[in-house]
Amino acid sequence: MAGAVPVAALGVAGTRVVQGCPFSFSSEVGTLSTNEREKRTRVNRMIRISPVRVIGPEGEQLGVLPVEEALTAAQDRGLDLVEVAPTARPPVVKIMDYGKFKFEEAKAARAAKKKQHIIQLKEVKYRPGIDDHDFDFKTRHAREFLGDGNKVKVTMMYRGRQIAHLELGKAVLDRVAASLADIGKIEAEAKLEGRNMTMVLAPK
Repeated sequence: MAGAVPVAALGVAGTRVVQGCPFSFSSEVGTLSTNEREKRTRVNRMIRISPVRVIGPEGEQLGVLPVEEALTAAQDRGLDLVEVAPTARPPVVKIMDYGKFKFEEAKAARAAKKKQHIIQLKEVKYRPGIDDHDFDFKTRHAREFLGDGNKVKVTMMYRGRQIAHLELGKAVLDRVAASLADIGKIEAEAKLEGRNMTMVLAPK
């Protein structure tokens, strides 16, 4: 059977060890690590309620069986009996390689954690009289930030009497938003903050 650990792989007192796996337990006495005890997952002889509804290793229904018969079916396959729905009546158990299952589950959780992205607010600063070269350079950086899943605070910095011509800076902000419309959307419209005008773009 694919994925099954042969009985010959059982060690002292029936303890199976999956290579590279931090979990171990006894197929005979159903002992669990401290972490598994805390989760209160019943495995093998920790399952005392009888009868139980049994699901096979490939997801097939094996019917309602006495718990001892279900345990024998699991042991004959070199696998474990794991309680997956304790509140059902009768409780539902599944035949599986529990150590391998927990190992793969932990590995998937670690991989998912690595993929988690913390959204940051990046800032790109412009000036009302910015030339095309600088505009393209700064806007390219803003595009990269949005492409990485971050938000971008676009800041228009006015100097001296430029503050009297807010529309010039607003036109630049509108140009930025239009240039990035394929990858970003306006989350916060342009507003004046002191001598600066700011706008926030978020990834689409």
